[in-house]
Amino acid sequence: MSYYIVTGAAGFIGSRLVRGLNRRGVSGIIAVDNLAHGDKFKNLADCEIADYIDQAQLAGRLESLEGAVEALFHQGACSDTLETDGRYMMENNYAYSLRLLDWCQEEEIPLIYASSAAVYGRGPHYREERDCERPLNIYGYSKFLFDQVVRNRLPQRSAPIVGLRYFNVYGPNEWHKGRMASVALHAFEQLHGVGKVKLFAGSDGYRDGEQRRDFIYVDDAVAVNLWFLERRGVSGIFNCGTGRAQTFNRLAVAVINAVHGTQATLHDIVAKGLIEYVPLPPELAGKYQSFTEADLAKLRGAGYPGEFMDVDKGVAAYVKELQAK
Repeated sequence: MSYYIVTGAAGFIGSRLVRGLNRRGVSGIIAVDNLAHGDKFKNLADCEIADYIDQAQLAGRLESLEGAVEALFHQGACSDTLETDGRYMMENNYAYSLRLLDWCQEEEIPLIYASSAAVYGRGPHYREERDCERPLNIYGYSKFLFDQVVRNRLPQRSAPIVGLRYFNVYGPNEWHKGRMASVALHAFEQLHGVGKVKLFAGSDGYRDGEQRRDFIYVDDAVAVNLWFLERRGVSGIFNCGTGRAQTFNRLAVAVINAVHGTQATLHDIVAKGLIEYVPLPPELAGKYQSFTEADLAKLRGAGYPGEFMDVDKGVAAYVKELQAK
């Protein structure tokens, strides 16, 4: 039997990727994760997998999997942009990824891995080019450095290597991420908890709530992963976003309207006190991405044909799932 390894399988994108593979009839999946946060098992409870391996044990199990793996999706990482323990971050995100890259090349199997738009820092340009990359924190640097290794390896690769620079991903199965969950989930929870959504007041030349991010629905990101799985002749580092920067205000309005079943405008919602603008925390000064927008020229150039949901459609789908649970 052939297997597909998914690291971070009980996490946000990883669990949706496992689900996406299941929908294609694939159940020979080896799920790799760290279940110190035990409740994450819930993200896999409705999925079909063949085996589970703890993240710390994977390296010791790789030899027994030689010749049995079709591809490795490396989604696992510490994604806390406020984490300051650089040794932990580099071991978890950089050194661990290197070991998997080496193994995949030795096995001649595709590695599709999670990079991040954090490598770009504050932009303002978001192209997959070295001149655009200015990480602002150790998380962004850990992803940036691994991308550099991949770039150097690509000319001599023995199998496909694809890095996907995720922009602001939101959607089902992120409930466990705490402060690192999406703005959409925070807005939903705030609306139910205190009756209003909190957004940052104006900063970096933007008016209240008018900061803009490229928000991508998780299943759209999964679709990009699965497309590259079928394109064994394509390698490289690609942006994974919608190519459209949308305001935090628009996202908040989408959440509020989806929850209340209304079609209210931003003006009406602010007038009703359903959005509160709060100051940007001092610790984020100079480190906050007030604008992100994926340049999709390279992804489209590789032939990816898929469309991406805007926040109105994506948030509506997300809220429907949240309310169902």
